[in-house]
Amino acid sequence: MEIAVRRGADQTEAAASYHEGLSVTVRMGELESVERQKDRSLGVTVYRNRCKGNASTGDFSAAGIEAVVAKAMSIASFTASDEYAGLADAALMAVDPPDLGLYHPWELDVETATELALRAENAARAIDARIDNSEGATATTGAGTSAYSNSHGFSGSYATSSHALSASVVAKQNGALERDHWFSAARQAGELLTPERVGELAATRALRRLDSRQLSTRSVPVIFPAELARGLFAHLVAAIRGTSQYRKASFLLDSLGKRVFAELVDIVEDPLIPGAMASAPFDGEGVATAPRQLVEDGILNGYVLSSYSARRLGLTTTANAGGIHNLVVAPTAGSLESMIAECGRAFLVGELLGQGVNIVTGDYSRGAAGFWIENGEVAHAVSEVTIAGNLADMFERIQAIGSDVDLRGAIRCGSVLIDGLTIAGQ
Repeated sequence: MEIAVRRGADQTEAAASYHEGLSVTVRMGELESVERQKDRSLGVTVYRNRCKGNASTGDFSAAGIEAVVAKAMSIASFTASDEYAGLADAALMAVDPPDLGLYHPWELDVETATELALRAENAARAIDARIDNSEGATATTGAGTSAYSNSHGFSGSYATSSHALSASVVAKQNGALERDHWFSAARQAGELLTPERVGELAATRALRRLDSRQLSTRSVPVIFPAELARGLFAHLVAAIRGTSQYRKASFLLDSLGKRVFAELVDIVEDPLIPGAMASAPFDGEGVATAPRQLVEDGILNGYVLSSYSARRLGLTTTANAGGIHNLVVAPTAGSLESMIAECGRAFLVGELLGQGVNIVTGDYSRGAAGFWIENGEVAHAVSEVTIAGNLADMFERIQAIGSDVDLRGAIRCGSVLIDGLTIAGQ
C-alpha cells in the first residue's frame, strides 16, 4: 500500500494469503495418490480518480511487490471512472476482531493419512458382498492464514484449518451398478466422523439405491435431505446477491421486506459461531461481521452485499464481500426419519443431476434419483426422474425443516419438505 500511495493511488487495499495441505487417496486397498499443496498469493487493488486496477502475484520478493503494484496502477489508468468504486466506509472497519477458534492444525503425515483412508474404504467394502468396486477414499488436511489491509488504516488477519475424510463406492446387483459416497468435514480433526463410520455410510447409501424403478409423472410432496436442501438456500443467496439485484437478474428482484418463504421459515446469518466452517471476524473488505436476521417469518429482511453492490442499490454493505457466513435455517420439525414417517406418500431425493436452475426466472428443473415413500416408509429406490417447479413457488410451499442440521458448509440446515412438486417420469 505504501508503494501504491507513492505511485499516486487515492485509495488502496492489499490481501495476502498462505495455505498448505495434504491429500491422500487410496483405491481398492492400495495407495493411489499423494498430493501436497502450498499456495500463496498477494493481491493489490488501487483506486485513482474512481478508476480501479487490480493485480495479483505469488512473488513475495521486493521486486515482485513493486511489479504487482505497477501492474495494478497501469490497469487503473485504462479503466473507466466508476462513481461506486472505492473502499468500504472507514466507519465500518472491524475493531479488535474476535478470535473465533478457526485454526486447529492437524499434523497428518502420509502414513497416517493412508491408514485412515484405508480404514474408511475397508469398512465400506466389508459391509456387504454387493459392494463391488470403489472409487476411493481420501484423507485431507489443510491450514493457512489470510491477511487484509487498506488505506483507511485497517489491518487484520486470521488463520483457518479444514480437515476431511471421504469414501465413494459402487454397489452391484443383477448387473446394475449404483454409486454413492459420504464425507465428514470439520475445523478440528477430532470432530470428524471415524473412518469406519464414513465408509459405512458411503456403502449403505450405495446399497439402498439398488433395484431402482421409474415413476409415472405425478405431483407429490418432495423431501430434500439436509445435504441437498442447502442447495435450495444457495439459490436464495444467488437471487439476493447484490450483483443479481442491481443487474436486475433475479426472480426475487426488489423483494426486500416482502414474503418470499412460507411463514415458518426463519434464517439467521451468524458469522461469529466459534469453529464453524464459514465463520469470519471481518469480510474481504475489512468490514466487521455481525449476526443478522436475514429471513423472519418468511419475510426477507436483507440482501447479500459488498460495498460496491450496496452503493449501486443505495444501501449499506452487509459485510458479505467474499461470500456468506453461516446461513442458519431454523428447524421446525424432527429428524428426517420422523418427516418420512409423517408424509405417507412422498419422494425422497437421493441425488440431483444437471444445472437446470434459472436464477433470473426461478425456473427449476433437475434430474434426480431417490426413493419412493409409501405409508411413511421407503418402498423402493427411484431413478431417471425430473423435479420441476419454480423456486418462488417452492419457497412458499415449504412445509417443514428438519432438525438433522448439516454443519459441513456455509449453509446450516436440516432436511426440507416441499409440498406439491411435479415429478416427471414415465
